[in-house]
Amino acid sequence: MSVDDLVITATSSVHWRTDDPPDVLPWLESRKSRKFMGKQDQLAVIAAGQALAAAGLRAPEARPAMGLYLTIGHIPFMREDIDAIAGESVDAAGAFDIQRFATEGVAQVNPLLTFRCLPNMPAYHVSQNFGLRGRYALAYPGVAQAACNLMHALDDLRGGRVAQALVGGVADQHNFLVGFHFERNAQRRLLVREDKAAMLVIEHREGARARGARVLGRWGRVQASLSSAADAAMALQHVGAADLFAWAHAQVQRGDALQREFVAQGLEGARVLAEFVPEDDA
Repeated sequence: MSVDDLVITATSSVHWRTDDPPDVLPWLESRKSRKFMGKQDQLAVIAAGQALAAAGLRAPEARPAMGLYLTIGHIPFMREDIDAIAGESVDAAGAFDIQRFATEGVAQVNPLLTFRCLPNMPAYHVSQNFGLRGRYALAYPGVAQAACNLMHALDDLRGGRVAQALVGGVADQHNFLVGFHFERNAQRRLLVREDKAAMLVIEHREGARARGARVLGRWGRVQASLSSAADAAMALQHVGAADLFAWAHAQVQRGDALQREFVAQGLEGARVLAEFVPEDDA
């Protein structure tokens, strides 16, 4: 796919540190929505807000036709919640009972947990807080999925279906479900898990210059490949997307060419070739 008429006008990257978590409140349309948000939701909103502000697109009227293309992490469920629900969802013989699950089991946790665990909630919170009403696409968090989302965004831009595209990844890696799956596979145990989100703002060169935006660089081509090795594909399911966009953010901010194969965490199986040529016209 040749996309050299499409440019990046902003990037962002946010890490979650337990001892000093980032503050989502300045980016919320309503502070009350904070109670419905999990870690992934907050990371996505902060990264989106930073990218939109850097691109000069913070005001809602500046985003009439922006698309959102987000690669999200797996459901951030914790062990204590799973144990509490499971303990009250079995019959006298210890077998799972759907009736008890629907009545006693789910009642063991805070009802707001549902909102924090739904996989489309990061996209909802970004759209709600920044007024995005254009096309959208969601995918789970592998590098190949991230590349497909990126290509989807570039295709929509070339087809005139969106004026700008907010493209990125978010992942909550430090939760029970992700840790459980990592421990079941020798490849995964060696991986470094980070809670992060990163975003890119992509648009047509002509539109960016018309509104006085700084052009950071242009895309060359983007392509992805995924091997048929089931183990490699499984190992990539919990890593990659947020790392890919965070790496792209760092490259662009340094003014370095984003022109290399990105192999997810050194694992064989999925590769993304992204060509990006810096063009600082500030």
